[in-house]
Amino acid sequence: MAKQKKAPRPKAITPKGFRDYFGAEVSERAEMLHRIAGVYHRYGFEALESSAVETVEALGKFLPDVDRPNEGVFAWQESDEDGKGDWMALRYDLTAPLARVYAQHRNDLPTPYRRYAMGPVWRNEKPGPGRYRQFYQCDADTVGTASMAADAEICAMLSDTLETVGIERGDYLVRVNNRKVLNGVLETMGLSDESQRDAVLRTIDKFDKVGEAGVRALLTGGRLDASGAFIDGVGLSDDQAEPVIAFLTSRADDVAKTFDNLRSAVGASTIGAEGIAELEQINELLAAGGYGADRIVIDPSVVRGLGYYTGPVYEAELTFEIFDEKGRKRQFGSVAGGGRYDDLVKRFTGQAVPATGVSIGVDRLLAALREKGRIGGTVAGPVVVTVMDRDRMADYQAMVAELRNAGIRAEVYLGNPKNFGNQLKYADKRNAPVAIIEGGDEKEKGVVQIKDLILGARIAQSATLEEWKERPSQFEVARGDLVARVREILAGQES
Repeated sequence: MAKQKKAPRPKAITPKGFRDYFGAEVSERAEMLHRIAGVYHRYGFEALESSAVETVEALGKFLPDVDRPNEGVFAWQESDEDGKGDWMALRYDLTAPLARVYAQHRNDLPTPYRRYAMGPVWRNEKPGPGRYRQFYQCDADTVGTASMAADAEICAMLSDTLETVGIERGDYLVRVNNRKVLNGVLETMGLSDESQRDAVLRTIDKFDKVGEAGVRALLTGGRLDASGAFIDGVGLSDDQAEPVIAFLTSRADDVAKTFDNLRSAVGASTIGAEGIAELEQINELLAAGGYGADRIVIDPSVVRGLGYYTGPVYEAELTFEIFDEKGRKRQFGSVAGGGRYDDLVKRFTGQAVPATGVSIGVDRLLAALREKGRIGGTVAGPVVVTVMDRDRMADYQAMVAELRNAGIRAEVYLGNPKNFGNQLKYADKRNAPVAIIEGGDEKEKGVVQIKDLILGARIAQSATLEEWKERPSQFEVARGDLVARVREILAGQES
């Protein structure tokens, strides 16, 4: 009888495009999301947790370049008796589920409905450096009102949020534009060919990368890219391209001048004039709330989701400089964006339902906070109660219970207590601030030894022998004073 082969062991590797998050990263994200939720709650938004799984039909076709229902998303087909079950998918954003939730529960929800949501989303796209298939988003949306006050409120809330999490004023700008103004520009250009209009929109979307001269070249005859390859242009004349250039470069130091420039760019277009009027209203509302151009600006160069948004669009850009992987200085860039999307709920109801919202890229914002030194320092671990006698585990558990009941993070060493040095190595790996020691002699005397591990590490690095004597990192205290002295040490370490 042939010997049965053992099944190969599974490889312990993270799936391609995914990553693992450990203690400090998880804690930093949770803390940041808690602060963001506080701002949203203050603005009257309610939390919503929707399912991570939606039907593909409900998610819709809003990912770019999607030719089949499950491309771009992680999808599978449910098995029915007839083999024709529904296609299901992990959500690729938090907005499409909101549209489904609102359409399903609209009779029970207030109108307008303000909600925020935070959680992971999944995209079945090619991963790359810093680009993962699972990532966190943090959204806030208002559904059921066409008032520009809702858009102004989202922009103000985004500004407040950035400052609350640690991005100082002067290090960011919330930039606002309107898709209707762009539609007015296209109308003024008189482009009747749909493919040519799409080519113009794709070119406009490259403005932040290639600048005015690059866009002008791409709209007309074409240009050489950085690699030396020639990129064909749209084929417009210089006169046809001029309204686009005027639109993209219309931002002035004075907002009134910006609006004048936009009026020139849209000409006699009714939809363009409507978009400008909406921007003027948003600007007026923000000014009334005390949000000046140092925080929120009207900027026609903001172009987001051209096939998705129907009105105002906004983007939060961090303006401080960082060094890229090649050592070059560059601005940090966008960490949040959103806008008005009045057609999304209509897919379910058949009736237009106005909506506007913003999405924060959680990982991007965390990276920005690390760059600014707001997070990313050493995170203190728990106080470690060492075990000198395994038969007295109850005594050690009593100590750790007292510390925990006093609000102090603490744990008993649960490994093999035979080697005391290994216990201290464990405490060091856990980044423990304090170790508690109680052997048989200490038990008889009613005392414990407290070892200040942070001070001990500092002294070991730089102190002379005399300083060791003057500032002992380990000392004896009465057993009844344990909690008070540990709290005192922790307070000193924080300061």
